[in-house]
Amino acid sequence: MAVEIEKTGKTIDDAKRAALEELQVAENMVEFEVLEEPSKGFLGLIGNKPARILARLRELTPAEKAEEFLASIFEAMKLEVRIDPMDTKDGVVMNLIGENLGILIGKHGQTLDSLQYLANLAANKGLVEDKVRIILDIENYRSRREDTLRRLAMRLADKVRRTGERIVLEPMNRHERKIIHMALQNNYRISTYSSGEEPYRKVVIELKRGGRRERRDRDFFFAPVEQEED
Repeated sequence: MAVEIEKTGKTIDDAKRAALEELQVAENMVEFEVLEEPSKGFLGLIGNKPARILARLRELTPAEKAEEFLASIFEAMKLEVRIDPMDTKDGVVMNLIGENLGILIGKHGQTLDSLQYLANLAANKGLVEDKVRIILDIENYRSRREDTLRRLAMRLADKVRRTGERIVLEPMNRHERKIIHMALQNNYRISTYSSGEEPYRKVVIELKRGGRRERRDRDFFFAPVEQEED
């Protein structure tokens, strides 16, 4: 149920200021309805009527809910972070801007992914339809990570082609596994598939049947992907 209050003042602006002070929110979060205009009585002295308004808290959009959630997290962590949202075809991308934000990225972006998951829960709480996808990014980390994974996929595919031995990568989330699969989908010598259960599911790269060699008696586990990044 929407929160709403009535306020009066000598002018409409005075009544609005009183409502904002009581609600403790920014003006853009409130919808105002003028119930009664101020009026002067006889000779401007007798029967004066103040302005009367109805102030109603506006429903937050999913993106605003995510921003509010993230702001509370950063405040608790004592981090100064500016959130710069941008609508894209994939969802609302929220670029986090500040100093020393590596702590929000974590190993292979795991912390950023977890924060993104929670932000999506906050944004879409109670929604059945019209859900919004929230994507968090820090200094273009997402695109840099994707470039790293594509380069890694190409290099490991070449190694598989040369040695005939399959390679099992370290566990990755669904999005990163998809990047590996897409990078190699047109390679006629190489096949990829995912193996294992979440959250330890891994991508396997191996020769297609009929490839140069099919030595599959052992797996090669590649070093952490973070070593590939510049």
